[in-house]
Order: sequence, then structure tokens, then C-alpha cells
Amino acid sequence: MLAIWRSACLTKRVNFLTLHANVRRHRLCEIRMGRRAGHGQDRRIVVVQAVMTENRVASSYVRLLYEYVERQGMDPVAVLGEPLDDAAHFVPMGRWQAMLARVDDVERRPALALRIAEGIGARHFGVVGYAALACGSLAEALQRLERFHASVYDANPARVTVQPDGVCIEWGVARGRPGALVDETAIASLVQLARDLTGRYWPVRQVGFVNPAPMWVQPYEDFFGGQVGFDEPVTRLVFDPEVLALPLRKSDPALLTLLDHQAEQLLAEVATVPAVVDAWRRTLVPLIREGQTSLAALAEAHHMSARTLQRRLAEQGTSFQGLLDQTRRHLAERHLRDAQLDLAEIALLLGYSEQSAFTRAFRAWTGLAPAQWRRRNAATLAR
Repeated sequence: MLAIWRSACLTKRVNFLTLHANVRRHRLCEIRMGRRAGHGQDRRIVVVQAVMTENRVASSYVRLLYEYVERQGMDPVAVLGEPLDDAAHFVPMGRWQAMLARVDDVERRPALALRIAEGIGARHFGVVGYAALACGSLAEALQRLERFHASVYDANPARVTVQPDGVCIEWGVARGRPGALVDETAIASLVQLARDLTGRYWPVRQVGFVNPAPMWVQPYEDFFGGQVGFDEPVTRLVFDPEVLALPLRKSDPALLTLLDHQAEQLLAEVATVPAVVDAWRRTLVPLIREGQTSLAALAEAHHMSARTLQRRLAEQGTSFQGLLDQTRRHLAERHLRDAQLDLAEIALLLGYSEQSAFTRAFRAWTGLAPAQWRRRNAATLAR
């Protein structure tokens, strides 16, 4: 896949027919994003189709909205409520939709999504964003985002095609239409991040949305810098080949290799976590902090018996101990990145009565003692 992206960026004289054949021979990874409501409806109204997998977005991505609200001089918790812990990793799409709609109701200004996107950074895409940051060219960075997209934005799949006027990414509506605010925030954030990675402004050749046109289209044309359409059958972005060839401001091949490995592990994990298991994990996070690390406590929180929860966990191919260990590991790695927390404090936050018990568990999960893991990751991110 990377070879295809690179080929598209080398020269204006690229053979698009050959390139298109190459694309068709490759099974492309899916990039998932939300879609829009139909014509004539409130642009925020959600039209959700029945899907087997719950649409969801990463907690790190949702922080973008909290930061935006704070920049506007408002209290983000008062407007949006308490944020979910990163250990849950995902926020259900329904909650993300409601949060965007809430801010829109409070502000009552057009083009909210474009203003939110101005604050996007690699950190909002987690390890995938940092991997993109370490790439050599924009094409390579977009290839990383495509490859690991499901760990950040798990919704509608995308299709990449090569056209005479550039490379096109299209998102369909197979997994529903989350609404204009969701889609526009996602597309604008992707474009803004790509511009930030290259350190310069460049126009997008074409942008298309499936949702109805807003009252004021000019802000969208100004932001994207190219032709912007609405009421289209699919959402799409068309990039000039010259743009994809742009080098990134910061490239680190060694760091990229390490981050790719971490992203592969994360993608493999989230791809196998059903929505119901993710919901149990989100419930487990505050229970862990309160020291309630038993099957009975989690079952009570979900209004079922311990035996029923145990059976349902088994049906999902996991166990309570496995879920507890996985959640504790996520929390532990997050806390270890905070230099203000010592190991004894982290052990207490994870519900361990002694630091030694935490150390043994963490070594079993990662092969490293907590202090070793902290030093290694601090050195990596400082490079």
C-alpha cells in the first residue's frame, strides 16, 4: 500500500492507469468515519442504520472538544460532563454526537467543526498520531493513519482510488450517518492535521459531503481551499499528487518503527473488543479506583448476577480476570507517563494493596518493571 501512495507522489507524469490497477489488486485497509443526515433535515439529526458493530471514537480524539470548549472561555465539564477515562479507549458514537450538539447549542455559530479542527494535534490520535508525525512524507503519514484508523475512529469504511486529478479517499454510509457535525469535524481534523504535519497551508482539490449544505458555505471553501460540495452520495477528499509528496517537518525512522509496533498491538486489541466488552471496561475503571476489583462489583454495576456476567464474558471470549488485567494495564501505562505520580501512588490507584503486587503484575504484562517501562518510554518520546 505504501508503494502505491509513494508512486502517486513522485511526479506529475505518474501513470494513473497503472496506479489504478495496482490499487485494485491490493486489499486496502478501511478508514472509518461517520456520515450525514439526509436533505431537508436538521444537519445534526442522526440517521442510524442497524449495524453489527457499534460506531465509536477514541477518548484521545474526544479530548479535542474539551480543549476547544476551554479555549472559548467555558468550563468543559459544565458543558460536556466528566470525560471518560483513557483506559476505556473508546467513547460511543452516540455520546460523541450528543457532545458536539451540546456545544453547537451553546455557541449557536456556523462552522463549529472547522473551529474545533484548528486545535487538532498528533496527541489526539494517540500512538497512531505520533507514528504519522515520525513519517518522511505526507503520503507515508496518511498511509499510517489508514492502516491503524480503527484504533482512533471506528465507523464507516473508506475506499482509496487514484483519479486523473489526484488521489481520492471516499467514505460511504454502510454503518450509518452520524450527522454533519461528526463528519465535518472528522474531515476537517484530518486535513488540518495533514497541513500541520507538513508545516504549511495547501488547498484540498475537492471535498464532498453527503449531508445537506449549511446556510453559509463560504467558511468551508475558505478552510479547505478548493471545491466543496454537499448532498453527494459519498463523503470524499481529493488530494493533489504534489501535496502527498510533501516532506514532514519531523521525521524519525527509528521512532517510527517502535511506534508502528505499538500501533499494531493496539489495533489488534481494539479490533477484537466488542462494544459490550468495552462498556464493561468503562464501568470497571472507576471501580478499580475505589478498590472494588471483584466480579460481584462489576455485575452489580450492570444490574446482573455474577454468574450471568461470568457467562457473558465467556461468550465474548474473555474472563473477568482478563478484563481486569487489561484495564489495569491501560491505566498503569497512562499513569506511568505522568512523572508527578510515584509508583506507590500508581499501585493504590490501580487497587493494589502493595507496590510489590503491582510490580509483579506489570512485569507479567510487559516483561518490564514499572520503573523500567517509564524510563524507556520517557526516553523514546523525548527523542
